[in-house]
Amino acid sequence: MTLPPYSRLRLQLAALALLAEVAHLSWEAQHGGIRVHHFMNRSDLPGLHNAWGLMVLPLLAFWATTRVQQRRCGKTQWIVGCTVALFLGGALSVGFHLGAESFTAGTFFITILLAIALPGYRAECLLGWVLGMSWTFGAVLPTFIGTIIVGLSALLHLVAWPAINRLWLKSVLNPLPNEHTH
Repeated sequence: MTLPPYSRLRLQLAALALLAEVAHLSWEAQHGGIRVHHFMNRSDLPGLHNAWGLMVLPLLAFWATTRVQQRRCGKTQWIVGCTVALFLGGALSVGFHLGAESFTAGTFFITILLAIALPGYRAECLLGWVLGMSWTFGAVLPTFIGTIIVGLSALLHLVAWPAINRLWLKSVLNPLPNEHTH
């Protein structure tokens, strides 16, 4: 039995994400142990172990490719969305790793602005963002923060902007009556 091409692609990307995370965790294990990221960067608060990425990244890759297939978007659109998010997540990670706080904060705010201006709520954007940040922060924390950004973008693009557009069109097509004309 052969799988349809898109089913194969989903499984291949999930397997690739799993292999990348295995390589990441193997490297961490050989260089001081697998990291734990504590909330608010305080060791007295609970932490998230990077090993959760073994589950999170393959599931995220499988989910993202499923959503792309359901949306029936073009290959270029998927690649651009994922690549831009991957670049932003990677830049944020590099800035954090180098201690460049201004650069890191600027990159984070640029990410939010792009998610407001462009459809950053798409699954490929979340996947790229998480992949770009997972080498520095693990997979769970970027997934959590990315989900908040994706939620904001979805709320704006799917609810707020259409409502504002309808109100604007309504005001243009049916202006308020002028009190001076009778």
